[in-house]
Amino acid sequence: MSSSRLPERDPLAPYRARLTGLAYRMLGSRGDADDVVQDAWLRFAAVDDVRNPEAFLVTVVTRLCLDRLKSARAQREVYVGAWLPEPVFDEALSAEAATELADDLSFALMLALDALTPLERAAFLLHDVFDRPFAEVARTLERSEAACRQLAARARRSVRDNRPVPAEPPEGHARLLTAFCKAAASGDVSALANLLREDATAITDGGGRKLAALKPIKGAEKIVRFIIGIAGKNAGSEVRIEPMMVNGSAGALIFLDGEVDHTLSMAIDGETGRIAAIYIVRNPDKLRHAPRRS
Repeated sequence: MSSSRLPERDPLAPYRARLTGLAYRMLGSRGDADDVVQDAWLRFAAVDDVRNPEAFLVTVVTRLCLDRLKSARAQREVYVGAWLPEPVFDEALSAEAATELADDLSFALMLALDALTPLERAAFLLHDVFDRPFAEVARTLERSEAACRQLAARARRSVRDNRPVPAEPPEGHARLLTAFCKAAASGDVSALANLLREDATAITDGGGRKLAALKPIKGAEKIVRFIIGIAGKNAGSEVRIEPMMVNGSAGALIFLDGEVDHTLSMAIDGETGRIAAIYIVRNPDKLRHAPRRS
């Protein structure tokens, strides 16, 4: 290994945010994303005369993620209950590109990505999010440019169909989140119902480790009953709601008796100004990187 490849400072500093952002969007796990980026660096450090380090690293990260997705899909078949990505907090994982989705880390997008095939996901992310030309995408995926264009086009249609559009502006998003938390804490059924779109969905991920709904809860009325039920079960606990950015949008970290219990985030329908989806992550394995202040 050449010593010139190992400067004192982080050798991946110019690329780390983009590489980690790509791996996280591919895998839905910050821990796995970090592992993939580290593996990519080790492979890069073992190769001499890399003319374009960023292109090399993007290719390696993408292929490592594709390999991991094969085993991840097998694990998903035995996953207990609904699956949500691991939440990230105040992370610099922007694609650093002039694309519509460059800064989008929302659960709505992550779930839309999860519905794609691995190759569709990779082609879409590389081209539509990270702004890589199709010639480079083709080399990375070892497919023809025409095939990669088709993969990205199918993915684009699927993502468009599975995301609430248009999104609510950040200030409106934060306002609705605050109103939701206040109504839930007070048990105000009417206020909760008025905040939700009639066809809203709530997804809770306990991973078999914590109590959660095994399937998505559909419809405002059922969601209200669920939220009120949770509030009732926590009546004897000290509940603290810590507002913070979750996956790039206003969200909250909920503490019970001083311990992290779950994250709360949501998708807002900008046309109606109501909540289209609620995402609650309780699986402790996915909260390892959550801030621990309470």
